[in-house]
Amino acid sequence: MASISVQARTERTASDSLIETLRQHAEPLPSPDSQEAFGGFFDRFGDAQIVLLGEATHGTSEFYKARAAITRRLIEHHGFTVVAVEADWPDAARIDGYVRHHAPRPRRGESFVRFPTWMWRNAEVLAFADWLRGYNEGMPDVAKASFHGLDVYSLTESIHSVLEYLDKVDPEEAAMARWRYGCLTPWQDDPARYGRAVVTGAHEGCEEGISAQLARLLRMRLDTLQEDGAAWFDAAQNARIVREAERYYRAIYQGAAASWNLRDRHMFNTLEAVIAHRGAGTKAVVWAHNSHIGDSSATAMGWNGEFNIGQLCRVSYGSDAVLIGFGTDTGTVAAASDWGADMLIKTVRPARLDSWEHAFRQTGFARTLTEWRGRDKQQLAEALREETLLERAIGVIYRPETEHSSHYFEAVMGDQFDAWVWFEQTTAVTPLGHEKPQGAPETYPFGL
Repeated sequence: MASISVQARTERTASDSLIETLRQHAEPLPSPDSQEAFGGFFDRFGDAQIVLLGEATHGTSEFYKARAAITRRLIEHHGFTVVAVEADWPDAARIDGYVRHHAPRPRRGESFVRFPTWMWRNAEVLAFADWLRGYNEGMPDVAKASFHGLDVYSLTESIHSVLEYLDKVDPEEAAMARWRYGCLTPWQDDPARYGRAVVTGAHEGCEEGISAQLARLLRMRLDTLQEDGAAWFDAAQNARIVREAERYYRAIYQGAAASWNLRDRHMFNTLEAVIAHRGAGTKAVVWAHNSHIGDSSATAMGWNGEFNIGQLCRVSYGSDAVLIGFGTDTGTVAAASDWGADMLIKTVRPARLDSWEHAFRQTGFARTLTEWRGRDKQQLAEALREETLLERAIGVIYRPETEHSSHYFEAVMGDQFDAWVWFEQTTAVTPLGHEKPQGAPETYPFGL
């Protein structure tokens, strides 16, 4: 998530007519614990090629359970074979190995050791992985559902993965890769310091060698695909991450928009690469924060020069990409008070009166799906486009004491999403073990 700031504004609540329109179109949902019943409401999105599922926080159990139920339905009944999430590629590859290739069940501490570990190392994600492994049993490889990370932060792990691959297939090339990546060795545990050194002129940078290594791996493609195309693809993606991470840690000193845009462009490109690798007609589900999957051009983020994966998907796929946001009013959330601090179970404050969340709260429903695609939804779509309200975004850090300035941004919901899943009250995720193992590097030093 990006840092969020709200300009001074006159507090304005949703109009009575908007609330009544929301009430008329809201479809009450069962609990996501009733996975079949809950998932069935989302069959209407099965014809899309990409369904993007958001979350209003990185630590809410209901959001994870709902996305799991929806994704199960799309996989079982509508031919989706890719799950792509806002996580590091090497960590997600451990889950992919478990669900597709009979690798050992992920254990505590094996993956997702970088803060915030509870975001993916939690009971809700593990339950979904267990289901996905069971589903894939007996399925032909082409029909198995895969699990992939989209993010850019795994610099050290991605270097290791590239070298491990090359050691097996081309030891001479592995030696050259070690020399090229050696430029980054002193900075791997603190890549932000590398970015600062390059920007200030204290270091000339490593971009040339890193880009050369990626180009070399891409040239190896024809020679290696016939032997083990999956291993080559994994190595190539990790080489791309090394290149983009090097650019990212320079971009963070050029302003928030530059680093945000580089990260979301990388996530979109990774999604495209996975779809291309799985083959023509591949259908994908994306799990990421609302701030990534809602079209940023309809929010203060976009008005300040930031784009995101949701906007890029809409531009590239049009109506074949469906953007579904998630929201809540009150409850508990797993979050930290500062970057790198321990996880706490925090109480979520009731939504502001001038927010979209409060408008949905006023409908009086505990759980709903509200969709505004299609001609029969035109009245609702127009109503959602006529008002600009605040929207809450809680990342891995939650500061209730400064919630207005830290966690709200303006949005035109009718253009931001295609549908909205509402939970009036929610609870925190269940982490698997302590969230910050000793020695785990902090590779995202800025923002939420």
